[in-house]
This record gives sequence, C-alpha cells and structure tokens, in this order.
Amino acid sequence: MDGALPAPSVLMVPAGLLAGIATLDAAQTLAEQWQLGMEARWGMSPFGGSTNSAVWEAVDARMFLQPEHRGASRVQAAFRAAYLLPPVATVAVGSDDAEHVRELVDALHLSANEATVRQYRKLLRDHSRRQRA
Repeated sequence: MDGALPAPSVLMVPAGLLAGIATLDAAQTLAEQWQLGMEARWGMSPFGGSTNSAVWEAVDARMFLQPEHRGASRVQAAFRAAYLLPPVATVAVGSDDAEHVRELVDALHLSANEATVRQYRKLLRDHSRRQRA
C-alpha cells in the first residue's frame, strides 16, 4: 500500500481460531498502516461459517480462556478468542437463532488468556514457516 489509498472508517477481517497467520499479520499491518484505533477494527466469521462444524467438537477452545471461565461452552470460548485473533473491538456474526446470539452475548464477559493466544500465534507462525521450507 502507498499513502494514496484513503483509510477506511472500519477494517473488517476474518477473525478467530480458523484465521491463518497470514490473515492475522495482514490485519495487523493494515490497521497500523491506516492508524486505525481498536474501535475501527472488526472481526467476522469467527466460526468459519458454522458452529456445527466438526472442528468445534474436536477443538476445545476453552483453553484460550482464563481458568475461572473454563466452564463456558466451546462456542463461547471460540467467540471470545476471536477478539484477539487478530485484536478487534467488534466481532460480527450472523444467526437466525436467538439462543445462539444470547450465548455469544453472554461470552463477552469472559476473560481470554492472552499468553495462550500469543503461544497459539507463535505456533501458527512456526507452522507456516515449516510449510514454506
């Protein structure tokens, strides 16, 4: 990017555990280049299109929460982790199920374990480097 492109009012990027390291790094680079504050950073599609996918049964995202919040559901944990992968202030989801939306809203009070998220990003980066070699 050069300075000729105007900065958007909101940058919306894929977010969550299914976002690859290239996506996470690109979101960070764009946000910094455009000097966007956190309120202008939005995530989307934190479940890759469906909370019913087999990945959400196989992966226990509660490991990304602080120990006192690990009683939350796997969906809630994955949703909360999406706010840090990449760091965003808002995560957009779509649903026609009011109970699902209520479950996600209830997840907003959960505290993520930022050290685990940093370790996860490092693992993604290391894996990406090995794939290129």
